[in-house]
Amino acid sequence: MDDDIVVRYEPRGAANALFRTRTSEVAMAGPAGTGKSLACLFRVHLSALNNPGIRCLIVRKTAVSLGATTLVTFEEKVAKQALATGVVRWFGGSPREAPCYRYSNGSKVVVGGMDKPEKVLSSEYDLVFADEATELTETDWETLGTRLRNGRLSWQQQIAACNPSQPTHWIKTRSDRGSMLMLHSRHIDNPAYMRPDGTLTPAGADYMAKLDALTGIRRARFRDGIWAAAEGLIYEGWDDAVHSVPAFDIPAAWTRWLTVDFGFTNPFCAQWWAEDPDGRLYLYREIYRTKRLVEDHARHILKLVTDDDGAWTEPRPRAVICDHDAEDRATLERHLELGTTPAKKTVSDGIQAVQSRLKVQGDGRPRLLLVEGALVERDPDLEAAKKPTCTAEEITAYVWAVKPGGVAKEEPVKQDDHGMDAMRYMVASRDLAGQTRLRWL
Repeated sequence: MDDDIVVRYEPRGAANALFRTRTSEVAMAGPAGTGKSLACLFRVHLSALNNPGIRCLIVRKTAVSLGATTLVTFEEKVAKQALATGVVRWFGGSPREAPCYRYSNGSKVVVGGMDKPEKVLSSEYDLVFADEATELTETDWETLGTRLRNGRLSWQQQIAACNPSQPTHWIKTRSDRGSMLMLHSRHIDNPAYMRPDGTLTPAGADYMAKLDALTGIRRARFRDGIWAAAEGLIYEGWDDAVHSVPAFDIPAAWTRWLTVDFGFTNPFCAQWWAEDPDGRLYLYREIYRTKRLVEDHARHILKLVTDDDGAWTEPRPRAVICDHDAEDRATLERHLELGTTPAKKTVSDGIQAVQSRLKVQGDGRPRLLLVEGALVERDPDLEAAKKPTCTAEEITAYVWAVKPGGVAKEEPVKQDDHGMDAMRYMVASRDLAGQTRLRWL
């Protein structure tokens, strides 16, 4: 380690086990607020300080989410002194090299997102850390594993940090079959929130109060650390491996649609859909954000689809399908200079239509897919509250309401369903709207 740097960190429990293991694949899994990401970042930082010339990678599904979350923690809580003294310097990237932290001993910690994999996958590494790894596909994970061949460390390691998801998630099944070591992180492992005797610090008491307020599947996963499936799941046919597809260049000839579910305290959700010649629908772009006015969202929408001269850079939507709020629709129309169509909002038949599209067809593909990296920006307030930050995160917690006595109602729980509503509007517009009947003479 560089003589000018003193690193103070108290690894407990799973974090301590992480520093001792040389297993090639490791998952740090557990409830929110247990210090999983912090431990993994210290693992990377200390490895780079102690081993001259190694190459490490810190990665998330998208580069934007990495910069807004993981790298903030790295710079403020892990490498702050090293950055202040010049032992570590930030390099913003170039046409030939990905952004990275350069260490005075020749080590590098490269950073990037799997939404822009060209640079991060063009190098070889000794250590890879994937934060919020449940966002990745198993293909992403295995692709990252092929880059662990730099050979400057005697051990090459791939680390994932995550909160629990559904019990069929690939991280859980991979660890169950012995391909990955899962370390179970707990709140007592985090010195910032819990003392060694199990009592909460003031910061811990505040944070645990937020987790205690969660309900249902989100409480099970984020408060209790359980790999739990939601009881009464509405879209049981959803499978990340089947219904998520990598980003691709959408042909200009494909029809585009825009669906909007209004909100301010609750998220405003705008979804861009493309329809291929076979009628499949692809959610390829999404705004999911709280505490912004409709007129600001409209400006943001236009910024995403027009150039500096105001010319559209992609086909205009055939329709803008909206929630029924008259004032919000009028505001959106005025700023977009586009008309809007009121959504077909009947819930039961809309859900059935979505369920039908999720079924795998004879060609092995469903008729509704979500493009990876569709989210334009993550809402930090939603992320801090452990609420869904996009449509994909709503699906596995979207459940039927239950009557007293445990009998399921034929309606969903009206909570964290803004992407679900907008998605249902899209499908209902295509599959439930009356078709014009033509008679040829």
